[in-house]
Amino acid sequence: MNMDKMQHGHRRMLAVFAHPDDETFICGGTLAKYASEGVEIKLVSATRGEMGRRMGNPPYLNRETMAAAREMELRQACDHLGVSGLEFLDIRDKTVEFIDEEWLVGQIEQLMKDFRPDVVLTFHETLGGHPDHCAIGKVTTKAFRRAGQGNLYFISFGDRMLQPERYGYTAQDIVAVDVQACLKAKLAAFRAHRCQSEIDEWVWQRDDQALRHFGRYEYFIRGSRPQVSVSSMENDLFTPVLM
Repeated sequence: MNMDKMQHGHRRMLAVFAHPDDETFICGGTLAKYASEGVEIKLVSATRGEMGRRMGNPPYLNRETMAAAREMELRQACDHLGVSGLEFLDIRDKTVEFIDEEWLVGQIEQLMKDFRPDVVLTFHETLGGHPDHCAIGKVTTKAFRRAGQGNLYFISFGDRMLQPERYGYTAQDIVAVDVQACLKAKLAAFRAHRCQSEIDEWVWQRDDQALRHFGRYEYFIRGSRPQVSVSSMENDLFTPVLM
């Protein structure tokens, strides 16, 4: 990858997740931050989340209408975050781990070759916290290794990466992105995912109160090694890679 492009040219980010709302609930501030800086972001959702248990309060959706509703909500969330591209892999919710792995790796590898991202975000294949998360993380990591370009990062829940050694990592493996300036966009995206967030009372408090529930940083684990030296707790996902 050309360093001049990383620093000055058009940058691209590909985020490959399992469900609508993964992008917002875990790293919405980061997506909004980079979108505001001119990064072109494509989001891939493996499923439409039709098996989601959090169906709002009251539960105004059913299994037949859930997929369409969650797709609509995801598109609205993307608008709030500045995500310019959205694709679905059309996999049924809760079945990602059962899809032919080689086929799925090939689908994502082709997406990478077509889009040519500088940064790829996905779940860690064992720390994802949900079978669909881990499965999409595993195949995306394999696709990334084959495509052989850009930087790979695994998204992390909350601030648990403040103690990375508990998970087999060091501080140099963690990137802490400051999203303070983009929390309003993240909150708007939370509210867009209404069928999943409506039961959380804090989301619907006054903006100043709701925003207090967000941390200033979102954390990522390096899935690829930059070929330049990095300091502890870097804060930029676009750390240059020398080829």
